[in-house]
Amino acid sequence: MKSGYEGQLMILLVDDAPTNIQVLNETLKDDYRLFFATNGRDALRLVSESPPDLIILDVIMPDMDGYEVCRALKANAALQDIPIIFITAMRQQEDEVVGLELGAVDYITKPFNPAIVRLRVRNHIELKRQRDFLARLSNLDGLTGIPNRRALDAKLDREWRRCQRSGKPLSLLMADIDHFKSYNDTYGHLTGDDCLKEVGTTLQEALERPGDLLARYGGEEFVALLPETDAAGASRVAGRMLQAVNALGLPHAGARETGQVTVSIGVATVQPMRTGASTNLLLAADSALYQAKQQGRNRVTTWSQPAADA
Repeated sequence: MKSGYEGQLMILLVDDAPTNIQVLNETLKDDYRLFFATNGRDALRLVSESPPDLIILDVIMPDMDGYEVCRALKANAALQDIPIIFITAMRQQEDEVVGLELGAVDYITKPFNPAIVRLRVRNHIELKRQRDFLARLSNLDGLTGIPNRRALDAKLDREWRRCQRSGKPLSLLMADIDHFKSYNDTYGHLTGDDCLKEVGTTLQEALERPGDLLARYGGEEFVALLPETDAAGASRVAGRMLQAVNALGLPHAGARETGQVTVSIGVATVQPMRTGASTNLLLAADSALYQAKQQGRNRVTTWSQPAADA
């Protein structure tokens, strides 16, 4: 998750008493970027617009209390991992149990000691940093350093559902290194690994928007997911990828057509329907890739079925 500016981590303070917010602000302002809400509904809106790294949340608030805010955040897959520290005048152990059972990471009672708050926030921020680091590692391919199949599946599911709601198109490119088995047989697997890294980096650099994703799909296959991109736009990206790999000029004695490393790319675009499945987009791109291979490799082929059939 992107945090703050100039490397500062962001914390949302939620309390209906301005004096409490002022005290927390004085306690934490030197180390974090802070923003504030005085009720639960504003807090949920702010979190959706700019997810913080940690939330300090009062329990007793009018209209929507802290427990309700916590339930709403934990029910949202995109926000449920943000650590929440409850801060409240409620001192009964039963109240603390409720907060922790809802998923909060800590529970601080008022009046609070600013030094204790500072230390607890620091500890939970550090734990979140470690969790985020491990999560990023689990979504990266160990060889190429680009996103892996797991990262692709998660983003494809999110973007499919988002495009279902918006009615926007979703495109997917499937690229395969031509004659890669022959490349490994000729140059050895270590050189083959270097080839995979270089091609993966080159394909990734051909993407120009931060919302696009390139992932290693398996073996010598790569997949690019292009949200809100029509067929013409996807074909332009694929053409850019094809040219970039050709420009590498990596020798490949086993590629009789070109004498160098090339890729074949299948392009598929759909407007996700309520009854469709995201796996159909992968199958369509794979079908287009097969056609590119059959037609002579080192080319882009576009899936020709109607998008409504996805």
